[in-house]
Amino acid sequence: MTRTFFVGGNWKMNGSQAFCESMVQTFSGQATDNVEVVVGAPSVYIPYLAQNLRKDWAVAAQNCHQLDSGAYTGELSAEMLLDVGAKWVILGHSERRAIFKESDELIAQKTKKALSKGLKVVFCCGELLEEREAGQTQQVVNRQLNAIVQTISPEDWQNVVIAYEPVWAIGTGKVATPEQAQEVHAEIRNYLTTNVSEAVSANTRIIYGGSVNPENCAEIGKKTDVDGFLVGGASLKPSFVTICNATA
Repeated sequence: MTRTFFVGGNWKMNGSQAFCESMVQTFSGQATDNVEVVVGAPSVYIPYLAQNLRKDWAVAAQNCHQLDSGAYTGELSAEMLLDVGAKWVILGHSERRAIFKESDELIAQKTKKALSKGLKVVFCCGELLEEREAGQTQQVVNRQLNAIVQTISPEDWQNVVIAYEPVWAIGTGKVATPEQAQEVHAEIRNYLTTNVSEAVSANTRIIYGGSVNPENCAEIGKKTDVDGFLVGGASLKPSFVTICNATA
């Protein structure tokens, strides 16, 4: 099975209207062949990007609520995000888990709701430094995956991309070696084979995130089970396109 290379940019809480306009112009004329690109922007900029970003790229939200509507001040539903042009949503990011105390179960509920409404999901998982040093990487990742395996259907996986993001490599400048990334990605694929199906395992894209930049992306992207990247700080720069073309 050929899995289309996937690159997501996570702008986090960065940007402005002027920045969005600049990025739209910067990205518009640059070739990105044989890759699916998604830009995860702050929600207030989703409508502008959905209208103005190049049409072969999609826009993602960085979070959504697990319910349709209600008295949840400050929250956004999956339907609202779809309504203004988002096609994807990033869920389970380590910052949501750590700073906002989102549990595995809550993230699974959000994933199920987003998929049911038609949003595709970039589902993030990964271990802390102390968990890696204790040899618990796969135990942690499997626990995080278990929650959504038990919540969504096998058919839903066609609209899910798994982002393995070791927490110790996010925004730190530390990067998992290509061999470390491949090892965990292969274990995730084995997990999907055992707990979902061989077809889902073969077809699901597993991408790497954690201080990815134009200098290290090509080597990591060559690994068999690395199907792309989720990019943080480097997605705020024009050279993001270099990462999109890592396998060119």
